[in-house]
Amino acid sequence: MATKGVLGGTVHTMPPDLRKALASDKRALAAWADITPLARNEWICWATFVKKEDTKKDHIKRVVSELKEGMRRPCCWIGCIHRKDKAISPSVRSVLNRRSKKSK
Repeated sequence: MATKGVLGGTVHTMPPDLRKALASDKRALAAWADITPLARNEWICWATFVKKEDTKKDHIKRVVSELKEGMRRPCCWIGCIHRKDKAISPSVRSVLNRRSKKSK
């Protein structure tokens, strides 16, 4: 299946491994095409902004399986903090502040 027609997100570039995984599963690809560009951006961010390559591979597998289960956005994800078109919400800022205090 051609991977060029796989739609991307709003901020993040679609990584080739996620594009290939989506293109190889018709149901996941249909679900991907049905969600908004912002939702696709959330999935891309969630799948790629991890530290380890093994974790990234696991996240990409979960993107495919969770889309097929009907999920439209990543579960338990505070959202993409990389967007420049809106301010980070107070609730997300609170989560980020707690995380930064724990890492010190």
